[in-house]
Amino acid sequence: MSGGGRPRVRYEKKDGVAHVTIDRPGVLNAMDLRTHEELGEAWDDFEADDEVRVAVLTGAGDRAFSVGQDLRERARLNASGTPPTTFGSRGQPGWPRLTERFGLSKPVVARVDGYALGGGFELALACDIIIASDRSVFALPEVRLGLVPGAGGAFRLARQLPLKIAMGYLLTGRRMTAETALRWGLLNEVVPADRLDACVAEWTGDLLRGAPLAARAIKESVMRSLDMPLEEAFDTSFEWERRRMHSEDAVEGPRAFAEQREPRWRGR
Repeated sequence: MSGGGRPRVRYEKKDGVAHVTIDRPGVLNAMDLRTHEELGEAWDDFEADDEVRVAVLTGAGDRAFSVGQDLRERARLNASGTPPTTFGSRGQPGWPRLTERFGLSKPVVARVDGYALGGGFELALACDIIIASDRSVFALPEVRLGLVPGAGGAFRLARQLPLKIAMGYLLTGRRMTAETALRWGLLNEVVPADRLDACVAEWTGDLLRGAPLAARAIKESVMRSLDMPLEEAFDTSFEWERRRMHSEDAVEGPRAFAEQREPRWRGR
């Protein structure tokens, strides 16, 4: 990763899975500008490396996924006259950050254990699947700090929850338990902390069983069509679907089924 000193992000690839870990447990994995820069490098590599098909994003330690922006750094930047930020991260280190990588084509799983607050919650909301321990807590407390959920929390929460429920959390900064988040459909699964890694492994295993081009085609078509009328979605040409439709894998899947064997995906 970039820069000198101890890395803020651990990035490891094994058996088709990229593990991205925000590694600042002493400050509950708060993200300073260097953290964002290192995360950006990880996402660049993940998208470019066809040998890795799924990413798992998490925070080091057992207290927090991430509590979001490093407010001590923000206070120093304010004192030095650095202009304030608003929605989005264009022009900032690590741009486009995960919250704005709308073209990221592979599945990303958030493994949440502990606090996911502010920008940490926004990172999780930008993932495709969220698995959380039962002791996890979620919130967008920016309104209590004179800030806004500028990494997409204001936009994504209102799309992923009923509007009145989302506004209640956004305008008060109230915290949400994992059980409540699961009930509202923000999470895919909640398990005891000692089962979290096993549960994440089950999900990544299932994701790896699917065809890589099909997964990319599904993710692209779903995310690009969310705000389209249904007729327009059917008529839209999606890049990864074009690749899947004419791929060897599209032939291999039905053939393996007919031959009663596991398919051998080649990603082309």
